Amino acid sequence: MTATTTLETGRFIDVDGISTHYHDAGDGKTVLLLHGSGPGVSAWANWHHALPALARSSRVVALDLVGFGLTERPADVRYSLRTWTDHAWKFLDALAIEKISVVGNSLGGRIAMQMAEDDQSRLDRLVLMGSPGVGMTMTEGLEALRAYEPSHQAMRDLLRDYFAVDKSMITDELVRIRYEASAAQGAHEAYRTMFFHPDHAGSQLGITEEQVRAITVPTLLIHGREDRVVPVDVSWNMVHLLPDADLHVFSRCGHWTQIERADEFNRLVADFV
Repeated sequence: MTATTTLETGRFIDVDGISTHYHDAGDGKTVLLLHGSGPGVSAWANWHHALPALARSSRVVALDLVGFGLTERPADVRYSLRTWTDHAWKFLDALAIEKISVVGNSLGGRIAMQMAEDDQSRLDRLVLMGSPGVGMTMTEGLEALRAYEPSHQAMRDLLRDYFAVDKSMITDELVRIRYEASAAQGAHEAYRTMFFHPDHAGSQLGITEEQVRAITVPTLLIHGREDRVVPVDVSWNMVHLLPDADLHVFSRCGHWTQIERADEFNRLVADFV
């Protein structure tokens, strides 16, 4: 397979009737990348540094979860942890992929833990990056994410204030890409539905200590020390509960370890998986 280098090289596949956009690069053991839930997020926005780097030694697949990116947003979908987890499993089944390691960012980390609860026999390794978990509460960063209304300035403020310690990383191009994705037809409506509509459960992402202790898959927790969306204390809680887990904390780093510390992040994950 050829390495994925631009958004335009993404593909589409039917996943249980949902046209699903994804990237597929490299050869070897398969690594599934699961993005987070911020406005304007997609597999490519989340993983554009990690995808080509990890594809040097593994097959890497990264999908836009239902409701995000270029994946279809069916009018009758009910957004929930179960919906997103089932979409990930059915995506793997559509590609005839049985065994995987999962790298999950934020919401993606919570989905990865649900996949472990569903069927640990299909998982080699878990990487949980800035993932919610035991001890997670509503933070100022999460409130800002949920309150976002599409505009260039609102996206600039959100990224500068809550995602990156090094604000020079928030370029005009990055702001433009994330803003345009957040304002695409149906995108903001879907985002609001996920987290505010009473018939949906996108904000019900809690996990118990018992559920965490039952995850025996070797796990690497990665967190930015200055994360204002998911506090680093959550990963400290999780590393004491998971039976087989290591924790790496990046200093001078926020919620974007895969972007702010891209080279180190990619080496760490490649060695682990």
